[in-house]
Amino acid sequence: MENLFSVEGKVIVITGGAGILGKGIAGYLAGQGAKIAILDRDAAAGEKLVGEINAQGGEAVFFASDVLSKEVLEQNRADIVAKYGKVDVLLNAAGGNMAGATIPPDKTILDLEIDAFRKVVDLNLFGTVLPTMTFIPELAKQEKGCIVNFASISSLRPLTRVVGYGCAKAAIANFTKYLAAELAQKFGSSLRVNAIVPGFFITQQNESLLLNPDGSYTDRSKSILTHTPFNRFGEPDELFGTIQYLISDASKFVTGTLAIVDGGFDAYTI
Repeated sequence: MENLFSVEGKVIVITGGAGILGKGIAGYLAGQGAKIAILDRDAAAGEKLVGEINAQGGEAVFFASDVLSKEVLEQNRADIVAKYGKVDVLLNAAGGNMAGATIPPDKTILDLEIDAFRKVVDLNLFGTVLPTMTFIPELAKQEKGCIVNFASISSLRPLTRVVGYGCAKAAIANFTKYLAAELAQKFGSSLRVNAIVPGFFITQQNESLLLNPDGSYTDRSKSILTHTPFNRFGEPDELFGTIQYLISDASKFVTGTLAIVDGGFDAYTI
């Protein structure tokens, strides 16, 4: 019987592929038989990850990238097509935050650093839109393909402090739904766009907000866990199954959806 969840042989491009979540997803999908093209600014981390994946019997290549440069992305696309002849899937995992775009408890919105806010919106929103525009032509050539954007629980609920990140990720959720209709109506119903919505995972970007220097939970962490029915943070491997579903034929009638992976945070009020 056909395995609807198979990703074997698919060429999968992952922006931010050397990050905490991206590298785990890359390794998992390579283990499922996919061919992984990792795009990231960090060449050392990217090459290290490719070495690890290939040493374990997977197939991956790395290309230094900049998700805010269409010229660099177009060169990435040309290099990937030269290597594999096609692109089946784009995972827009690049993103991040910075201190100036947050509002700590002792400050107000009047203290927001607009330049930092703009950089966070650029990285998360434009850093999704530009790769999407770059790789759509390759998906359209095959009249089949998948894009998975990385939204956030802050796309659905305004969280204290992370104003820049939350605004950008809310835009990602809207862009995902818009693009699903755009691609289906103008490029064909076999081009799909969805978003994964991770809840709270401890990463390099949020570590200082969630962990004290001694590794104990901050008050913010304790508040998050109080509002999470599972009463714990997510582990990176708990995203893998949802990603595989969204890029496989198991979800071939699914587009424009936000797949929430949050231990119940969004469903819980009191």
